[in-house]
Amino acid sequence: MKIISFNVPKTSQEAFRFQTDVGAYFYDQLHTHPEWQMMLIQKGEGTLIAGDFVGRFEPDDLFIIASGQPHVFRNDESYYQKKKIGNAKAISLYVHERYMGEVFWNLDEMKSIRNFFKIAGSGFKVVGKTKKEIVEVIDQLKNKKGVDKLIVYIRLLQIISESKELEPLSVASQHTDTPVNEGKRMNDILNFTFKESYRKIYLNEAAAIANLSTEAFCRYFKLHTRKTYTNFLNEVRVSNACKLLLNQEASIQEVCYQSGFQNISNFNRIFKRVTGKAPSNYLKVS
Repeated sequence: MKIISFNVPKTSQEAFRFQTDVGAYFYDQLHTHPEWQMMLIQKGEGTLIAGDFVGRFEPDDLFIIASGQPHVFRNDESYYQKKKIGNAKAISLYVHERYMGEVFWNLDEMKSIRNFFKIAGSGFKVVGKTKKEIVEVIDQLKNKKGVDKLIVYIRLLQIISESKELEPLSVASQHTDTPVNEGKRMNDILNFTFKESYRKIYLNEAAAIANLSTEAFCRYFKLHTRKTYTNFLNEVRVSNACKLLLNQEASIQEVCYQSGFQNISNFNRIFKRVTGKAPSNYLKVS
């Protein structure tokens, strides 16, 4: 699904793009780009949408976004209220075969790395020892120059391609293009959902945002996200509930209603379906 074509700035001399982003909040439009993106969250929390994945992100999380995978790191609403530069900070590495040319990527020595990028189209959350190792390598990259920098970069690619500690983000790995003008429609739907998820939302409201009938909207959303709008809305609410539970400032019943659910039994059922844990057990294992 091609949402907004996002151009990653680079020079023709770079083997990869190393970028630090600092702002009041992260870029908040659902978008896609041909590069693979490795993103280390240093400051900021919110909801990540990547393909058909919806889940929380927080400091020290490390994600790999696949080439062409629609995604957005949407900070919580409090970041938009404070608008303080520096509240959101991340380091990203962008990788694409055009950066070093097809000859380099087709070398026999690059076969395992090349195969990894070909088959792993779902994106990943990096966990365990692999995350720690990659973070250390990223720190090294900051200070390396010349050939030393290239050596560390190739080592990073090797770690990724050989790791068993990568959690797939998306069930589906194929990303098909739709007209670019659909990007605005989908982003309008997402922005509406994030802002209004704390209350009961009727399907005809979301359909009106998309300028579609209710029936057409349901088909449209399922086609482009591989899930119903109701399921998506519930996943956004669960993401918000996770934040509230971690803050430990409200009871489970209060979290239920503050995150947009209408009754506690429905909240418990959906929360466990999305996270695999009951709300009462979430803090014990988080």
